[in-house]
Amino acid sequence: MFKKLYAVLVIGAALSCQASPSKPTKVPGSNDLQPDEQQSIVLQNVTEMVTKYNYKKIDLNDSISGVIFDRYIKALDGNHNYLLESDVKEFEKFRLMLDDDMKAGNLANVFYIFNVYQKRYNDRINYSIKKINDNFDYTTNETFTYDREKLPWVSSAQELDKLWTGRVKYDLLNLKLANKDMAKNKETLRKRYQNLLSQSNKLSNADVFQIFMDSFTESVDPHTNYFTPSNAANFNIEMSRSVQGIGASLQSENEYVTIKTIVPGGPADKSKQISVDDRIVGIAQGKTGEFQNIIGWRIENAIAIIRGTKGTVVRLEILPAGATAGSKPKVVEMVREKIILKDQSAKKEIKTYNQNGKNFKIGIISIPAFYLDFDDYRSGNPNYKSTTRDVKLILDSLKQAKVDGVVIDLRQNGGGSLTEAIELTGLFIKDGPVVQVKDARNQIEVDKDEDPDIAYSGPLLVAVDRFSASASEIFAGAIQDYGRGIIAGTQTYGKGTVQSAINLDKVITTTLSEKISSLVGKTKTVGTGSQNKFGQLNLTVAKFYRISGGSTQHKGVMPDISFPSIIPLDKYGEDTEPSALPYDVIAKSQYSKVGDFATVLPQLKKQHEQRMAQSASYKYLLEDIAEFKKTEAETSVTLNEQKLKKERDADEQRNFERANQRRVAMGLPALKKGQTKPRNEDLDFVKVEAGQILIDYINTDNKLTTVFK
Repeated sequence: MFKKLYAVLVIGAALSCQASPSKPTKVPGSNDLQPDEQQSIVLQNVTEMVTKYNYKKIDLNDSISGVIFDRYIKALDGNHNYLLESDVKEFEKFRLMLDDDMKAGNLANVFYIFNVYQKRYNDRINYSIKKINDNFDYTTNETFTYDREKLPWVSSAQELDKLWTGRVKYDLLNLKLANKDMAKNKETLRKRYQNLLSQSNKLSNADVFQIFMDSFTESVDPHTNYFTPSNAANFNIEMSRSVQGIGASLQSENEYVTIKTIVPGGPADKSKQISVDDRIVGIAQGKTGEFQNIIGWRIENAIAIIRGTKGTVVRLEILPAGATAGSKPKVVEMVREKIILKDQSAKKEIKTYNQNGKNFKIGIISIPAFYLDFDDYRSGNPNYKSTTRDVKLILDSLKQAKVDGVVIDLRQNGGGSLTEAIELTGLFIKDGPVVQVKDARNQIEVDKDEDPDIAYSGPLLVAVDRFSASASEIFAGAIQDYGRGIIAGTQTYGKGTVQSAINLDKVITTTLSEKISSLVGKTKTVGTGSQNKFGQLNLTVAKFYRISGGSTQHKGVMPDISFPSIIPLDKYGEDTEPSALPYDVIAKSQYSKVGDFATVLPQLKKQHEQRMAQSASYKYLLEDIAEFKKTEAETSVTLNEQKLKKERDADEQRNFERANQRRVAMGLPALKKGQTKPRNEDLDFVKVEAGQILIDYINTDNKLTTVFK
């Protein structure tokens, strides 16, 4: 299917490599950011590709131009804190022009809007810095409205001044409740605001372009995305769970690039010369390259030149933690390596339960995403990183530990590689179809597990929640359709569309014949590999369908045993997205169920509900959901110090008591005030109950006898 898709993309498109970007009108007080020719070229090409080859066919007309306009304004100032009513009215002249601008590669109006916004933003922060020295009265009954999304735009600069005076007063009050030294509080807040101003002034035209392209693609469908080159690199790191670099996470603090964590066994760790909170002040490439001073740099720009190809040398000038700014930095030389992000990979644990005097061991495998190191896979590296390979090793170890059942925890798993979803399913079934894929021409491909080997044949439960999406839904849906395992949790996200990751360099910078030879024949991709010049387009090209015929799109997967959701189902999920594709049904695949839980589910539900009726943890979960809804509905806060302190103290006491109630309910000792909570302590009640449901199943009289036994 993807082979045919690429052929259509390449042969059918006469993509432009030239554009003439107009310069936006200058806006005094902004950084006067300007689009470049490269962005204009990308805009034209992405516009054409999205409108012609997206699964959801659209006409780029005045109607969608208005949708893009609204999304762009909301992306800049969704809370109505910076722009004036007059600004928004002036921008209205662009509402029906954006579609024509995009076709022409003209970003002048887009950048003009941003530059006006940035001027307003900088004005507000500068105003706030001046207001810090005011002496505020905290005995009045004023309030500060922090959620203004549904309120009208502010009509005058004077009204904005009033709004931001309230913001400064609130920020200082927050600091005052923790520390009575107002001189120190004012200095702390001044530095915070100055940092906001500094970050604003570091924004580049690439940031503006990314915001606008997000507004465009999300107006078409929620999962078609354009990534600038640096964001494309980050996307592919996320997909592969690996990065080539020094093995340290970085953060911007007071104009310094600061080391926050160090990966064990990575180059930074091996050097024995770098510690957490050290500051990087200079970077040089190779053994002889000149140092670039990076004080004041954006963190993204610093990371881009610290990362590099495995085996190459990078030198860093380091100011150790605690050293003064005038100290002489030390030079640390390192050879970059491929770093496997283990903390973001599949993990296991074994929980022991006692039921009716008998002990049961349940293996729990938490899978954060369906990842695949595509570059290693494509190059033939037998040790490539992938979800399925990691889970296979974990299952082997769990079988050696003689667990009685396995829980696959896909909560918060937003998906990833389609290939991995299919192969992971194959670890639990003999062979057969896993998912159906329908492309824009209504051609249906059935993707199958063709490996007859089974990694695990015992009792299985899959835990899902509202943020289980895409590949998670393919896996959970297949397990449910085959009758291979129990699905427990909440309705999943409903992301049932297929994206193809397209390296725009291969579309824009090559001739038509080169495009055809380089693109046709590629398999399903999850990334483009190395950083490029024009970025990456993740284009929606097809829809997923379960082997039983129903789409995972919009509706998601409904659990066999339901839990209440702390995630609001009416605010998060595909069915809340205005541009989402609808649910529909196609013919079912030819497959043979390996089991049927219909006869045991009523009993399992009854046992689950009986436990929940007596469970303090379940009661607290319901109370947390009610409290979350109440808090979410609030839009303002009091500026009366005494009232706010009373509210905060009550909240703190309630949270402390609730935390201890949860601990006791989970069999852990209560903590005293000020006592530090033990590291890696697990209070995940839902995970524990998932294992208990599986044990209930194991103990049923009419337990399934599958073909695997």
